[in-house]
Amino acid sequence: MIDHVLGRPSVKFRKIQVLAVVSFWSFYLFRGHKHGPPYLRKVSRRLSSILTPWQTVVITLLYLYIARNLGKLVGLECPEPLANLYTRSYFRATWITTAMDAGFWTAMRIRRKWMRDLCSIVFTVYYLIAAEQADEKVRKVRGMVTVDHLRVSWNKGTTPYLNFFTTLMRPRFMRYPPRQIRIPRPSNSDYKEPVNAWLYFDGPVSALKNHTKVVLDVPGGGFVAMDPRTNDDKLFAWAGKTGLPVLSLDYRKAPEFPYPYALNECFDVYSTIMTSRGRCLGFSGDAVPKIVITGDSAGGNLATALTLMIVESGTTETRQFLGQKSLPIPDGLVLIYPGLDMNIGNWMSDEQMSLIKDRRMRKTNRTFIRQKSMQYTMAAGTPHHSDEEENTPPKIASPPIVTSPEAVRPTSITLPSPQFSTAAPTLLSPSIGRKPSITPSPSASHHPEPLQTRLAMSSMISYFNDRILSPEMMRAMIILYIGPHNRPDFSQDYLLSPILAPDSLLEKFPKTYFLTGERDPLVDDTVIFAGRIRRAKAQRHAREQARDIRLQKEFDDRDVVEVALIPGISHGFLQFVGIFPEGWKHIHRCGRWIEHIFAVAEERELQSGALTPGAGGSHHNRRRTGESSGDEDQGLEMTMVSPKGKAKEKDRKEERKRKEALLREQLREKERRRGERLQRKKSMVSLASSDDLLGRRMLGLAGPLTGSGAGDDEL
Repeated sequence: MIDHVLGRPSVKFRKIQVLAVVSFWSFYLFRGHKHGPPYLRKVSRRLSSILTPWQTVVITLLYLYIARNLGKLVGLECPEPLANLYTRSYFRATWITTAMDAGFWTAMRIRRKWMRDLCSIVFTVYYLIAAEQADEKVRKVRGMVTVDHLRVSWNKGTTPYLNFFTTLMRPRFMRYPPRQIRIPRPSNSDYKEPVNAWLYFDGPVSALKNHTKVVLDVPGGGFVAMDPRTNDDKLFAWAGKTGLPVLSLDYRKAPEFPYPYALNECFDVYSTIMTSRGRCLGFSGDAVPKIVITGDSAGGNLATALTLMIVESGTTETRQFLGQKSLPIPDGLVLIYPGLDMNIGNWMSDEQMSLIKDRRMRKTNRTFIRQKSMQYTMAAGTPHHSDEEENTPPKIASPPIVTSPEAVRPTSITLPSPQFSTAAPTLLSPSIGRKPSITPSPSASHHPEPLQTRLAMSSMISYFNDRILSPEMMRAMIILYIGPHNRPDFSQDYLLSPILAPDSLLEKFPKTYFLTGERDPLVDDTVIFAGRIRRAKAQRHAREQARDIRLQKEFDDRDVVEVALIPGISHGFLQFVGIFPEGWKHIHRCGRWIEHIFAVAEERELQSGALTPGAGGSHHNRRRTGESSGDEDQGLEMTMVSPKGKAKEKDRKEERKRKEALLREQLREKERRRGERLQRKKSMVSLASSDDLLGRRMLGLAGPLTGSGAGDDEL
């Protein structure tokens, strides 16, 4: 209290205050009278005849405890505001993660690593007991978080003691440890450094030649932290349960490598896998591999932007601009609580900054301009802003937005800076057509007409006090990812904010699965982006059906996108399944999605007649011409077949037909069982529309205000 009265509420001043109090009373106990001041000696003699020293100590401690918790006893303390938002198990897990963050942040300044790791666990145990102090420390650190704090918090799973406990609690999925590999860049890339990655595969390296399917995972971590080893739980589970190789990228992190360096690394890895036919991973190279791309949080942003770049590589404008071949589109996409929108509504436009930097007001606004330029420094801890950066060249104006869907062609292409970006040029999205509003005729009734509006607030505002992902952390991550030199257009750059992608690219997207929590601050991005994919696919289906009247198949949105919203759950629930065991069923659900995507891809090959028996028994290999430069000049192969060979060939064909029939039967059985599960657990698996999400959110937000809020069991 004294430090607040004096106007210096700092941690250093509080430390001096505590040390002064402790020193004074220690000196008095050592040098003063053992029975205290004269007027207390008479009271002490009377109490000594009634109470023993043990009773005196216990009563003193009991009094201090009651004084500290008097607000709880008389009902003056405010109830926990987030207890009704989360499920009981998830709420408990958030308190444990808060204690770990507070403990690791407390020990992060210790120089010696072994001492720092040990003290992190000791402080974590302390904060598990003093939960309120842990919550207060985390709240204050997040108020001005730095890149060091983010990395210490999100990389704590790789510390030796915590890694030991998580490994002990994790089920054994694989017999083989993950392997660290390096993926070379393609020849047309502007970068030459190979990309680091970890390969999770339950088998020897020699067995990879029998595989033609791979899962490409892009881990999250706010673009600044978390390598693949922090996601061992889900990666071990996917590789062990599915038997497939899982490649997780260890891309370069911001702020040392800002946008779009990590995105270009992901694109180069995908290009290398496709052009080499998987030889860079140990595949035989007889067929172009099937790929499912996965990503969580920031990795979901990179995975979606990567898919957009892959789809865009097949357009005529991009092939002419970059001079490269189109890449095959991945077979599926699994996004886990992705961050798809970087425009959080708090960025200043160039026009606004030009008004602030006006030459006539530059001297007056000098301090204000310096504060604006220091925003990146406060989040990143980078060197001070240079005044020379104010004289930046003018930005090239973007082409105007085309309102006609037929004229979706850029009038001019802004070339990316080679030192910062090699991403493909952006294509403008056509404006969404709106039906003209019809003014109703004046009603003869005297009853007032209701307003045709809906109360809908963004999830970032609804859950701004989230215990895992706070607005301060999102602000710091976006600033660090963009970097001090980039000036992106938040209204059009869909490689930075994939939610802005044009419908011409979304209609070519593969089957996409979304998994997120209903209480996630980023849940709106997921629902909106899924709705945009669904709408673009429906419009494309309508055009194809109008062009060819023989297409009688009705459009089913479950064939193009599925959204799974988990009630009472927020962000990052797959990162701490050791303290949140319910996360395992969601990890296994994603594994079943991956298997289903590959099964549908194989079924599609069966229907197209492109399936050939593989060398690996149950694995099938595709063989196409012209997929890589090494096969373009391959001549026609001719063989002489004997009568015995014809009989063997006939037996192989019959065996292949039998396997194809069995595969079709298995796929139909999986679809039937999956349909039954969806009917039984519809509320836990998906939402019919965004109205259901708005209804649930408004019930959770307005319920405590009106006293009619539903409990967790009613969700």
